[in-house]
Amino acid sequence: MSRCTAPVQGHRTASGRAACPACGGGYGSYSPWSYYPPVYQPRSSVGGTSSGGGTGSSARPSWSSSSSSVTYTPAEVRTLTPVRRTVEARAHAYPDLRDVFLCHAWDDRGGAAKDLHELLESNDVSVWFSEKDVMLGAPLLRAIDKGLAKSRAGIVLVTPALLTRLQSEGIADKELSELLARDQLIPVVHETTYEALREVSPLLGSRSGLSTTEDQMAVIAAKIAELVHL
Repeated sequence: MSRCTAPVQGHRTASGRAACPACGGGYGSYSPWSYYPPVYQPRSSVGGTSSGGGTGSSARPSWSSSSSSVTYTPAEVRTLTPVRRTVEARAHAYPDLRDVFLCHAWDDRGGAAKDLHELLESNDVSVWFSEKDVMLGAPLLRAIDKGLAKSRAGIVLVTPALLTRLQSEGIADKELSELLARDQLIPVVHETTYEALREVSPLLGSRSGLSTTEDQMAVIAAKIAELVHL
C-alpha cells in the first residue's frame, strides 16, 4: 500500500496532494494530515459607519427594538451602553427627571441646537435645554453640572462655536473628568471633528459619541430617543 507523504512533505497545496501516491488528489477519504479548519471571514458591512469614518458592521443594542430602522455601529453600542445603564438607574431612583439635557454654545441657539432640540422633542424626549434653562453668560461647566443633575443623560453639542468657548473658558481637567466619570455625557459633533475637539479638550474628546458626519441630525435624535426611552 502506498504511504501518504503528508507527514514529510505536507499537503498544503492542491499540487502537493495530487502528487501524493496515497491520496492521489482524491477527496473520498479523510486524512488528518491534510485537514485544515475553514477560515471564517467577518461579515460584510451592513449599514452604519465607524467613528473613524470607515465602513463598519452594524449592531443592535439591547434597548433598540427589532422593528427599529435605526442602525448602530459596534463602536456606538460600546459608547452608549454605559449611558444606558445610568439612564435606567437614574430613572428608577429619580422618576421625575427629564430625559436629557442639551448644552450648546450661545452662537448655536438659533441653528443646530434649536434643530436638535426640536428633533428630540418630536421623538417624545423631554429636554432640559440650556437656551431656556441657563442664564446667559453662565459658566459652561456649571451649566453642564446643573443639567446633569436634572436629567438622566446629557448631550454636549460640539460645534466650532463650542470649541471657541471651551478654549476661552480654560476648563479644568479635574472638573471635566468628574463630569465624564458619571457616564451620562454624550458628545454630538456637528460641523467639526473629534480630532479638533481633542486639540481643545483631550478629556472630552476621549469620550466617543455621535457625529453628523456619520448620520443626519434626525437619525442622531432617533438614536438618543431610543437610548433614553424605557
